[in-house]
Amino acid sequence: MAGSCPHWKVETLITGRMNLLLLLWTLLSCSLGGSAQGPGEWTPWGSWSRCSSSCGRGVSVRSRRCIRFPEEDPCWGDSHEYRLCQLPECPPGAVPFRDIQCALFNGRPVLGTQKTYQWVPFHGAPNQCELNCLAEGHTFYHSFGRVLDGTPCSPGAQSLCVAGHCLSAGCDGVLGSGALEDRCGRCGGANDSCLLVQRVFRDAGAFAGYWNVTLIPEGARHIRVAQRSRNHLALRTGDGRYVLNGDWAVSPPGTYEAAGTHVVYIRAPGPEETLLAAGPTSQDLLLQVLLREPNPGVHFEFWLPRERYGPFQAQAQTLGWAPRQPQPREVEPRPPEPPPARAPTPAPVFQARVLSRHRQAQETQYEVRILLIYKNRSPLRTREYVWAPGHCPCPPLAPHREYLLAARRLVSPDGTQDRLLLPHAGYARPWSPAEDSRARLASRRCPL
Repeated sequence: MAGSCPHWKVETLITGRMNLLLLLWTLLSCSLGGSAQGPGEWTPWGSWSRCSSSCGRGVSVRSRRCIRFPEEDPCWGDSHEYRLCQLPECPPGAVPFRDIQCALFNGRPVLGTQKTYQWVPFHGAPNQCELNCLAEGHTFYHSFGRVLDGTPCSPGAQSLCVAGHCLSAGCDGVLGSGALEDRCGRCGGANDSCLLVQRVFRDAGAFAGYWNVTLIPEGARHIRVAQRSRNHLALRTGDGRYVLNGDWAVSPPGTYEAAGTHVVYIRAPGPEETLLAAGPTSQDLLLQVLLREPNPGVHFEFWLPRERYGPFQAQAQTLGWAPRQPQPREVEPRPPEPPPARAPTPAPVFQARVLSRHRQAQETQYEVRILLIYKNRSPLRTREYVWAPGHCPCPPLAPHREYLLAARRLVSPDGTQDRLLLPHAGYARPWSPAEDSRARLASRRCPL
């Protein structure tokens, strides 16, 4: 019909009027005392300023503004943020930052008089971030207000003064942020990118010598090892060099460099030993224990990146039994005239289970597990090799059976070969309670 509006124009008109009414209602409710909906909004952060110091440590600052309507609450958070800036170290003899600030008031009248003084920093006042200066030649000091941002709170301190407050930098470099590294080394992390390895090494502990405890892989952090006994913890690098307590020599307590970290070795009179290292390690380390008495347990723990845990497990399983370490010539003092070649030491007497038998050239090699030692003067491992001459040795030893053995230890003059030999005239009997009683009686009547 003439003069009529199309249907879509009617809908558009109605929608426009509804939006206008909604806007008017909102404005009316605000003018009648409606509360603001939350705080204002921050502008983006500005750029960081130049470092407050020309050398050494200082502070850089950036700021932002809060945009809000009069009825809105203030923005949440800080308008300024400070971070640590590290420049090349100041040259020797450079005047400290606080000294420069005190010297600015030299020769200027203070305290409402015309008297002038020479000022030097005074560090005994309560507020470290006030510019407290001592009048040279006098017994009073004066506070000239806040120190400049970036001034160390005290000589040698890591914390810095910012806006009159002494703040420390978080791991993110921002002063006062409180951000900390997690155990994995991630700033502000939740310990979810690494795993805690925490175990106790327990062994029969009846055999003197060095025993492998665990591999400490590259990348390990927050390492802690402790044991309570007369035994000693030992640490060795991947190339076989001992960091401490190696070659049967006890190292003094102290801090040692190893694998790119500081290892703190603590030995209490308890006796108790502790190893501490922050890490991360830059290479693998081998933790050992030098047994002098039965092992009550070596407690160790460290944090390892998740991707390194699988390879660590595989490497730890390949450690096997501890390799034979160089033995001392004598544990007890010996005469000053040593023989040109080492004679066989007294025969060790022990109970052992035969694990395997292999024929090599004109000898037979038995791999045995030492179960009990009756008599011994040189260290034995839990697993040893016993050699017998000939393809058909006498006496023969059957695998998976237990025997009471009296073997001879033969050491070459240069110390490169160390063998347990079971000669034809050696003692090898199947173990039994009767044999056990005879061996114990003989060990009491024939002491070492």
